[in-house]
Amino acid sequence: MDADAVRERLRRVEDPALGEDIVSLGLVGDIVVEDGVAEIPIALNAPFSPGESDIASRVREEVSEMGLEASLNQLRKERTEDVLPGVTNVVAVASGKGGVGKSTVAVNLAAGLADRGARVGLFDADVYGPNVPRMLDETEKPNATSDETIVPPEKFGVRLMSMGLLVGEDDPVIWRGPMIHKVLTQLVEDVEWGELDYLVIDLPPGTGDTQLTMLQTVPLTGSVVVTTPQEVAIDDARKGLRMFGRHDSVVLGIAENMASFVCPDCGSEHAVFGEGGGERFAAENDLPFLGSIPLDPDVRSGGDEGRPIVLDEDHRVGEAFRKMAANVADQVGTVNRSGQ
Repeated sequence: MDADAVRERLRRVEDPALGEDIVSLGLVGDIVVEDGVAEIPIALNAPFSPGESDIASRVREEVSEMGLEASLNQLRKERTEDVLPGVTNVVAVASGKGGVGKSTVAVNLAAGLADRGARVGLFDADVYGPNVPRMLDETEKPNATSDETIVPPEKFGVRLMSMGLLVGEDDPVIWRGPMIHKVLTQLVEDVEWGELDYLVIDLPPGTGDTQLTMLQTVPLTGSVVVTTPQEVAIDDARKGLRMFGRHDSVVLGIAENMASFVCPDCGSEHAVFGEGGGERFAAENDLPFLGSIPLDPDVRSGGDEGRPIVLDEDHRVGEAFRKMAANVADQVGTVNRSGQ
């Protein structure tokens, strides 16, 4: 059995998101067959994505039917940037306006990906209102190495960097645009993130200096736009889409937060902020809908107490966040594979 036969067999494995076989898509590198083992480099760069896990399982099945054992190696996507060399995927979480629970989504996305087994970092880029440390109950100051780089603390398997860890709890941050640019650049470049599958960046709301700095500085894989169902939030979300579009940045999809509320006393469901607005917005812009997160007091208490609700396996909102994290990973994989 030779490598050419294995490669030809792998044409039976279709990428369901892209609609072609993985060989034609250029996702398979140089195969080596030796001692009954087929070493297969394959461009699956969204670790713990359900879609990519299914593709890997199909590859192993086809190779096994040939009487060989498959050993899959990650064929890394090409990178030309020097920034964040050990980070495979950078995902920004953005919103057009404040008050839609964007940081809640970012924290639960990061914790959800880590809970799936991925190596995850979370960068709180909101220097004026850094709430992420509280939402992860993290008060430990970052350490510094001998060459003055920053080692981020880790909580729930997530490596965290935030201005909230560097200034006093009640100290206001009063900076102008150029200072913001310099500090954010340093926080990105001078942090020892190590090898990460995903770096989640929690952007501040709106379309200002911080967002532009991040878009110009980091090799962004794609962004998640957070909105609530009501039209006022949707109007502002459109501004976020235009910002990413002007910088040729991929939008992975729309996440709808604070959807229906189930009354804990009577069990009836109420659309406090309307319903379906996020899903309609995604459809109108031909974007994936990443999921709808119910409005629930336990999300607030989890954020205040520093335990993301995505880690609660018995909670329906935790399940909604877990599905969203899986959908984001799938979209990251699709973006990477389509550009391979």
